[in-house]
Amino acid sequence: VQLQACGGGLVQAGGSLRLSCVASGFIFDEYAIGWFRQAPGKEREFVARISWSGAMTYYADSVKGRFTISRDNAKNTVYLQMNFLKPEDTAVYYCAADRVTGTSSGQYSTWGQGTLVTVSS
Repeated sequence: VQLQACGGGLVQAGGSLRLSCVASGFIFDEYAIGWFRQAPGKEREFVARISWSGAMTYYADSVKGRFTISRDNAKNTVYLQMNFLKPEDTAVYYCAADRVTGTSSGQYSTWGQGTLVTVSS
């Protein structure tokens, strides 16, 4: 069971990035996916989540209207489109999977390795 997050990088404030989370080793379309992030010196926080079918999504208030989560079950991939990025979005972004969706990191059983997003002012 593996999740591979990628797509991070350095971007100027106001710019965009798209993160990908590619899954392998399990039946992907039976699992909800969540994105979390952890900034230096801070606790890991919830960013967005999507149900197994993609029909239901939920966002943290801090990213609502700027980030969009989506999935392509045929490609075993979940995306996080991040627009109008701010310096405070700088963090390592992680994707996580579980059969039951939620906003708490403790609810997710499988985690990817993280990808670094740095937003310069």
